[in-house]
Amino acid sequence: MKTVIVIPARYASSRYPGKPLAMLRDASGMAKPLVQRSWEAAMAVPGVAEVHVATDDDRIRDVALGFGASVVMTSSACENGTMRCADALNKGISADLVINLQGDAPLTPPWFVETIIAHMQANPDTPVATPVVRCDHETFAHFIADRQSGRVGGTTATFAADGRALYFSKEVIPYIDPAKRNTEWHCVFHHVGLYGYRPDALSRYAGLKAGPLETLEGLEQLRFLENGIPIACVEVEARGAVFWELNNPEDVARIESILARS
Repeated sequence: MKTVIVIPARYASSRYPGKPLAMLRDASGMAKPLVQRSWEAAMAVPGVAEVHVATDDDRIRDVALGFGASVVMTSSACENGTMRCADALNKGISADLVINLQGDAPLTPPWFVETIIAHMQANPDTPVATPVVRCDHETFAHFIADRQSGRVGGTTATFAADGRALYFSKEVIPYIDPAKRNTEWHCVFHHVGLYGYRPDALSRYAGLKAGPLETLEGLEQLRFLENGIPIACVEVEARGAVFWELNNPEDVARIESILARS
């Protein structure tokens, strides 16, 4: 099964314009753009045939080529990362499995991706799979702090006993009474911005319109659920790693603090 990682990178983010080029410092003090750190996370995954940065922006293209990435120029009409992955296939990328490693997720451990690849190999009828990680106390506190401050932070997921996704939200779901938050925070699952798609699922997605849930939540994966296309939620182990995406400018300091501990 030929597996290809595509890293969608869009300059015109409504919450954080130019986000892929935001500089992040690690423990050594070295600063690298977000898109490069996400590319390095992708390159650390074993058994992947190709890694491509998919963008429609010349600035991102030039930076990505500068650090040695393969770049696929996709349409400016792509409204989200899934559409950009679909367009990358239209631009000549061939694969049996496409992994969408979001360009704002530089802390993605390689075993998150490996777990999704293994799940898709073992379940050939699964059209889409995505990892979820059980919240630790630090991550749960970040979720609550963002919501209390009126910021849209990470995404949470709920799923059935067989792993089939029920819903994704930028709210913290399931709701936990404040009196129980110090004991029940582990019931919340952080949705990792990573997907494994069969090419036919991507092709089908590209022909669908955004529904009301996707439009309200601003979550591209809800288009699959709203059209009856199942998504498998696959629990992954944090193994002591702290996972967080760069959603807002405030997240730069959070991620740099995590990189400093790595």
